[in-house]
Amino acid sequence: MKQFPDSPHAPAETRGWPPISVIMPVLNEERHLREAVDQVLAQSYPGEIEVVLAVGPSHDRTQEVADAIAAADRRVTVVPNPTGRTPNALNAAIAAARNGIIARVDGHAMLPPDYLRIAVETLEQTGADNVGGVMAAEGVTAFERAVACAMTSKIGVGAAAFHVGGTAGPADTVYLGVFRRSALDRVGGYDEHFQRAQDWEMNHRIRQTGGLVWFQPRMRVSYRPRPHVKALAKQYFHYGRWRRVVARTHEGTINLRYLAPPAAVLAMALGLLVSPFFPLGLVIPGGYALAIVAGSVLTGSGHPFAVKVRLPLVYATMHLSWGWGFLTSPRRLGRPPRP
Repeated sequence: MKQFPDSPHAPAETRGWPPISVIMPVLNEERHLREAVDQVLAQSYPGEIEVVLAVGPSHDRTQEVADAIAAADRRVTVVPNPTGRTPNALNAAIAAARNGIIARVDGHAMLPPDYLRIAVETLEQTGADNVGGVMAAEGVTAFERAVACAMTSKIGVGAAAFHVGGTAGPADTVYLGVFRRSALDRVGGYDEHFQRAQDWEMNHRIRQTGGLVWFQPRMRVSYRPRPHVKALAKQYFHYGRWRRVVARTHEGTINLRYLAPPAAVLAMALGLLVSPFFPLGLVIPGGYALAIVAGSVLTGSGHPFAVKVRLPLVYATMHLSWGWGFLTSPRRLGRPPRP
């Protein structure tokens, strides 16, 4: 490791491995926070690690848990995030972080032991400004496992490598991310206007300013899917709504993959609308339903029956919620591009 400067306070055995600041936006994470922090601090990484917890106004004991963790370990710092919003929390944590490498980790993420080591090695080998890996969806209940199956399928989420995997290489965006602080400073950090899609939006600005975003499939982070239909629909509705805000803000960032769900919603609505007068209109929603069932049979292979039978509902919820969110995204959410 020669590309990164050593910390002047680092022990001799850690020299050559840059100190890392792990930033965590935290809200209502009483249940998972201590384990998530423990996994960060237990990383098999030879350099120094600090953790900065940006805690929002939670409805549980998250603040107490965070304060107790910080009191017991000097490597952990707690900063306030009065807004409770994710991009504000990330910027507050970045401002408090001391090191030149910044790793974003969620308060319920479970990192594999070699996550930070692989990230730093990849940053050095590729010269990238941000590296990230796979959002490895893993469910416990039958519904969660069906969502996990859909989230790792091209039928469910398209061809994004951080969902479905693939070979290492340049990417539009990655899950979470381990950044050079210089890149975050160059683009001004996270845009706090974006309540959702802030990762995609900032990675776009990094690439616009000449930086490289790199997908590293060896970096896998476990992700727990939403536990029921209502939560899943809300999640994907807001994904669609805010992805359209990104498209309005940054021209040329939309493609056919993003337009497929809203096109499907419009086509099925039109088919149902004309079906009383032209029964053939039912071919459109009927065809979609058959395609979803067929896709569920293909992607559900090897899963228990309880998972397979839930897959059509999960796929439809994801597609239609995302599409409806995109179509109904109000212009008032938009903003002019940042300079």
